[in-house]
Amino acid sequence: MATVTPSQSLIRSSPHNSLPSLIGFRRTRLGLEPKLVARGIGWKSCEKRRGRKEYVTKKAAERGWVVRCTAEGMEKGMLMRGRAGEPKITVPERFKVVTLLAMVMCLCNADRVVMSVAIVPLAAEHGWSSSFLGIVQSSFLWGYVFSSVIGGVLVDRYGGKKVMACGVALWSLATLLTPWAATHSTLSLLAVRAFFGLAEGVALPAMSTLVSRWFPINERASAVGISMAGFHLGNVTGLLVTPVVISSIGISGPFVLFSSLGLLWLTMWGYGATSDPRESHLISQSELRLIQAGKTESSVRNGKFPPLRLLLSKLPTWAIIFANITNNWGYFVLLSWMPVYFKSVFDINLKQAAWFSAAPWGMMAISGYIAGVVSDYLIKVGYPLTRVRKIMQSIGFIGPGVSLLCLNHAKTPVTAAMFLTAGLSLSSFSQAGFLLNMQDIAPQYAGFLHGISNSAGTIAAIVSTIGTGYFVQWLGSFQAFLTVTALLYFATTIFWNAFATGERVFL
Repeated sequence: MATVTPSQSLIRSSPHNSLPSLIGFRRTRLGLEPKLVARGIGWKSCEKRRGRKEYVTKKAAERGWVVRCTAEGMEKGMLMRGRAGEPKITVPERFKVVTLLAMVMCLCNADRVVMSVAIVPLAAEHGWSSSFLGIVQSSFLWGYVFSSVIGGVLVDRYGGKKVMACGVALWSLATLLTPWAATHSTLSLLAVRAFFGLAEGVALPAMSTLVSRWFPINERASAVGISMAGFHLGNVTGLLVTPVVISSIGISGPFVLFSSLGLLWLTMWGYGATSDPRESHLISQSELRLIQAGKTESSVRNGKFPPLRLLLSKLPTWAIIFANITNNWGYFVLLSWMPVYFKSVFDINLKQAAWFSAAPWGMMAISGYIAGVVSDYLIKVGYPLTRVRKIMQSIGFIGPGVSLLCLNHAKTPVTAAMFLTAGLSLSSFSQAGFLLNMQDIAPQYAGFLHGISNSAGTIAAIVSTIGTGYFVQWLGSFQAFLTVTALLYFATTIFWNAFATGERVFL
């Protein structure tokens, strides 16, 4: 057994504590001078952890004392005492923030889905055709296409907290006004739905930027997975709750319910979140150091307008844009038309259609989180970031493409729900692909880049949502449009693997 005899260094305990709480060898970094000569200490064990050596005496370990000698020279020669009682459990602030984000993303999507369900009795009441149903469904996207870019710029300049709060307040108001607009006139309905989309367009850029500010890079995919799990659970919530509330209260019931929940969330958001962890008065210094150490980029907002020409001059930017186009094309077709699909193809009632439509979205929430955990794990064990992004995105497009082709041959609603579940579950892997890739290639312009790509994707969603209605009306079948969507998934996968990168492109 080796024996180490330190120089004069024992610090007296305070009169309020009978045991010493701090021993420094020579002068400590707190500037305290040694007062007494210390006896030799027998070191029983030595182990190396993450680049630093840790020495623990047997007696000290029993009493909760730990001596650490770090490789960087910090805390060298410090002896800390811990009590034998139960450790204090605290929830890191970044987990509180991502919980609030998951809640608001759930509400964001639930507010959208309410109309997808309510439109069935509204169409029966007003005698709307399938083609006009597509126009009503797409009116949400008319405002959404503009606010994505504007919201991205605002997030980069003013931070995600303020922009998200304003968006929630405005879309909750639009949700509340929707049933009134539907009874007043079709023009009023289209205008309110467009305003609703205008307010909701800021949600995804704000969420993406907040996650990049609050989480180190090796936790980011999991954080996005949690946030987007809330987003997908919003589909389940909207699809299941809306028919029940409509049958109990009436068409206006779910709109009032979800708008009230939006106002309730705002009260929690105002106190529990900040745009940047450095602005939080609740975060601990250790958590702040962990977050900052896990970042490879500066998160300072410089207030300058992003260089659009420069962004569009790089192929990795176009890989993200095309991926967003394809993702939104398929996503909004399924989101807007699945209740109608199950009712028209399999002749089931609205509540049954809601259940069959909701099951795939519930699985998508689970698989999205799994995708995030897998992505973070691959990065931690040393896989190149570019390879991880390409693997995740390939799964996210090839999987739903194959599933939609199989859906054309489904003969029962259960079989159709199984194919939809598989397709949507695999599509959630895109969250660890193009959705995170914006932060990889352009961290300082991520909000703006998200807005550009999301606007392009929104235009594609408008085309696909309206196009589905016309295809069904002309051909009397969903099969042709599902096949076109599957081929688009495959083509974009090839482009993504050719030009996407996980390296920083814009300095």
